[in-house]
This record gives sequence, C-alpha cells and structure tokens, in this order.
Amino acid sequence: MSIILRPVITEKATLDAENNSRYSFYVSYTANKEQIKDAIEKMYGVSVLKVRTMRYVPTVKTKYTKKGFQVGKTNRLKKAIVAIEDGQEIDFYAN
Repeated sequence: MSIILRPVITEKATLDAENNSRYSFYVSYTANKEQIKDAIEKMYGVSVLKVRTMRYVPTVKTKYTKKGFQVGKTNRLKKAIVAIEDGQEIDFYAN
C-alpha cells in the first residue's frame, strides 16, 4: 500500500505552494509523519523541513426517499501539508 495517495490540487493549495513552499497531499490514514517525510523525499527528490497532518473522520448523511431512509457516509481521509526548503519545488504537472 502506498503512503502518498494523491496531491491536493485546489486553488488554496496551489497558492500556498507558490507563496510559501508548502504542498498538500492526501496520505494513508495509518501513516505517521516520518513515513510521510521519507516518501515525499524519495518520490520528488526534495528535502522536507516540516510535516503537518490533519485527520478527517467520515460524515454520515441520511436522506428520505420513496424507498425509505438512505444512509451514506464519506471516506475517512488524512491530509499532510509538507514544507520544503526554499529554492526547491515540486511540479505535479510534469509527470
């Protein structure tokens, strides 16, 4: 199982990457900061200064339809914000 699932490419994450050299990734829910740091350094060839993580729990949603109550939930996610050294960058669109 891979530690890095996919990069977060939103307007806010892109501005943060351009201005502050901080990149966002969705990562495995069980990965810790050291594993995330090693995976980023190995995958993109940059040196990581700091890793911050956020865990999102699933949200349960119910709706009433003709067939009765329908219950669904979102996936649980973990997002990592990685700060790299000045002068280095990660290009998501080159690969």
